[in-house]
Amino acid sequence: MAKAKKLPSGAWRCRAYDYTDSDGKIHMASFTAATKKEAEYLAAEYAVTKKQKKLSANLTVGDAIDKYILSKENVLSPGTIREYQRTRRAYFELLEHVPLKDISNELLQTWVSLLSTKVSPKTVRNAHGLLSSALDMFFPDFRIKTTLPQKEKPDLHTPSDADVRNLLRHIEGKELEIAVLLAAFGPLRRGEICALESSDIHGNIITVNKSMSINVSGEWIIKSPKTYSSYRDVEFPDFVIEKLAGIEGRIIKATPDQITSRFRRAIRFSGVQPFRFHDLRHYSCSIMHALGVPDQYIMARGGWATDGVMKRVYRDTIDDQTQQFNAKIFAHFNDTGNTGDT
Repeated sequence: MAKAKKLPSGAWRCRAYDYTDSDGKIHMASFTAATKKEAEYLAAEYAVTKKQKKLSANLTVGDAIDKYILSKENVLSPGTIREYQRTRRAYFELLEHVPLKDISNELLQTWVSLLSTKVSPKTVRNAHGLLSSALDMFFPDFRIKTTLPQKEKPDLHTPSDADVRNLLRHIEGKELEIAVLLAAFGPLRRGEICALESSDIHGNIITVNKSMSINVSGEWIIKSPKTYSSYRDVEFPDFVIEKLAGIEGRIIKATPDQITSRFRRAIRFSGVQPFRFHDLRHYSCSIMHALGVPDQYIMARGGWATDGVMKRVYRDTIDDQTQQFNAKIFAHFNDTGNTGDT
């Protein structure tokens, strides 16, 4: 370890190796501080950081992404890690063998442009986000300057009251009916519904404290919710609670994928306009919003930490509600525009 020397000014200076030029001349980095200990610490920190950067620069892009995913295994959900691994396998063929020291924005832009011809803008952005995180961890001096494809507005159909009623009639008495009731009038997520147990029900209150998700090995497991805001108590109307009476243990024995499969089949044979199981959460949120329920209560009931997602997706309008509001709007405009002129 380099030793600091005291300067005539009273400050302390410590030097650390920087680089050797083409003529063989050694260049040193200099660090000055008020105390000897501080100057030596700065020099040592520089030497360690320089060594780490050199080691990272020898990594390939694929190595960096793999190491990034591995470093997050104990802090991110199994589902997120599994999606990272899938993205890593599917979308980095062009970049995976490129050393970090050879990365350029021109190369990254070429990768983005080629990927954009094959997959959706959302998929491109997800893959780019994974790459950005890996580079930020292992090659922090590189600044990414790429242009990503424009976001696409999701083509979502929020079911109406009539859609939900018709679907419930079609699946009455089946396990899927309970899942739909919990999603439409909760609104609970698929994983939360499949992890729900009879011990989580207290009167009309259902406590959400776990979720079913698939781990990196492809196995369905029960785990803690993904976010703190997902822990919540949700009060349900009597007719929903009555459907759960007498069931012991897990309320729904199916997995989330099985719920989705059964739901698609039910939609197909019920004759209602097609929508996804997850759109039942859209329905619930949109109805609450149309009824004037405050955003804070909707967020708490649905398990959202902020209203960002809710405002962007879940505050979707419903066709029959839209018609009712349009009638009120037009009535007001007609009164305002009618000047009484003959």
